[in-house]
Amino acid sequence: MEIVFIFVAFIFGLAIKMAGFPPLIGFLIAGFTLNYLGYEASANLETLANLGITLMLFTIGLKLNVRDLYKKEVWLGSILHTVIWITLVNVVLTTLLWFGLSVFTQLSLLNATLLAFALSFSSTVCIIKILEESGEIKTRHGKVAVGILVMQDIFAVLFMVFATGKIPSLWALLLPLLFFVRPFINTILERVGHGELLPLTGFMLAIGGYQLFSLVGIKGDLGALVIGMLLAKYSKAAELSKSLMSFKDIFLIAFFLTIGFTALPTFELVTASLLLCVLIPIKFVLFFKIFTWLKLRARTAYLASLVLSNYSEFGLIVIALMVSLGVMDTSWLVILAMALSFSFVFTGIVYRNSHNQYNTYKNMLKRYENPIPLTEDTYVQPKNAEILVLGMGRVGKGAYASLNAISGDNVWGMDADPARIAKLQKQGLQVLVGDGEDIDLWENMELSKIQLILLALPSIKDICNITEQLQHANYKGKIASIARYEDEIQPLLDAGSDKVFNFFTEAGTGFAEESLQLLEPARTNFS
Repeated sequence: MEIVFIFVAFIFGLAIKMAGFPPLIGFLIAGFTLNYLGYEASANLETLANLGITLMLFTIGLKLNVRDLYKKEVWLGSILHTVIWITLVNVVLTTLLWFGLSVFTQLSLLNATLLAFALSFSSTVCIIKILEESGEIKTRHGKVAVGILVMQDIFAVLFMVFATGKIPSLWALLLPLLFFVRPFINTILERVGHGELLPLTGFMLAIGGYQLFSLVGIKGDLGALVIGMLLAKYSKAAELSKSLMSFKDIFLIAFFLTIGFTALPTFELVTASLLLCVLIPIKFVLFFKIFTWLKLRARTAYLASLVLSNYSEFGLIVIALMVSLGVMDTSWLVILAMALSFSFVFTGIVYRNSHNQYNTYKNMLKRYENPIPLTEDTYVQPKNAEILVLGMGRVGKGAYASLNAISGDNVWGMDADPARIAKLQKQGLQVLVGDGEDIDLWENMELSKIQLILLALPSIKDICNITEQLQHANYKGKIASIARYEDEIQPLLDAGSDKVFNFFTEAGTGFAEESLQLLEPARTNFS
């Protein structure tokens, strides 16, 4: 049966991708289609879906800096949004009584409050998927969004405790001891090498964290996240995350399919779910106002608010719990499943052109920006820079080292990951934190002296977006970029790159040239 599910998911995912939209929208449609055709979600599909979420939260933890949760824009922003949102949605739900739909007329004040709370969460699965595909998980707005999601997970744990009356076991008090187990786990990671044992270790740690927290009466998914966070500072964390990437993406397809299997909608239920989706712009505006009030720059606030503007799979869990307790009608499960699906589609489509949207409306959006930015949001000017390398991963760092040996202090590096930049600065490199897709950064940077910008980034979409931002900022120098595949070269040239290097071909050429130098002394003696 799962073979049929995989085939249908592939067909719809491919069709949606060819239409220029995120494949996850196709997977959602596939689930509803299979449901309509009479198929039911199997136990194996549910297991794969749960495993996908567990792996996803574990990999999030591997990239998460705990100190990011201490920032006011994260903890206070999430608290303010939840409280204000529940109040506003209660008012809106009262007005929806005018539409005469029975599902709304039957809502009590308690039902409305619980529904508002369920809708206050944003989808971890959808948001992380979008941020990873766009390469923005470690950008300023990406880290703010992920921080909000983690805080919402904490709210979820507290809710489950109060709603079910199940207080965590006393053994939960021993969980902080995991901090002292970190060196032992890191030793294991260093010894498993780089082969098939590495992802297998990742599975063991993610599932082990889930089971451990479940055993002491805490949400298991939070356990996978915490274990990942404990290992985030170690050098093997990035490699471990990459080794799990494909597994996680495949298992998450099962999650999107299961949403479609929730129930088949009627006309009234579809109408109700669409009315709930009208609230999504309110969620966006509320996030934006709170973020700018907390002194985030307009662009960071806009992008973080936009990607958070959807509903969460946890909303289904809240409503399912209320249905099981007899507090709400079962029809709300169908409504929430539909609203969740529509919100995924909304985010997937709207966020695709988010950077261009900001460029269009930035003058209006910046009116809400606090004149005194946060310390980490101030722009750094690269002094005497003539060459700038964007993306300080292995390729970018290698390019920086080679150029620095030739041009010296005229070479600077830039990366959106503050942790990586801090590490490189300790090594004595001239580097700064910056998101290349941020038009405000380029407009506040002295570009007239920069003659060459190298884009050493893994995503062709990011390179094209950065090239476009540089053009908007009237950059007159040259742009060189990296392509990993042959079919990426022409799109990069069309986007504005003056030179595109095929990563694998150029690496092979450089390897050959460097190796031939070993023969030069022998050739000279022979001559």
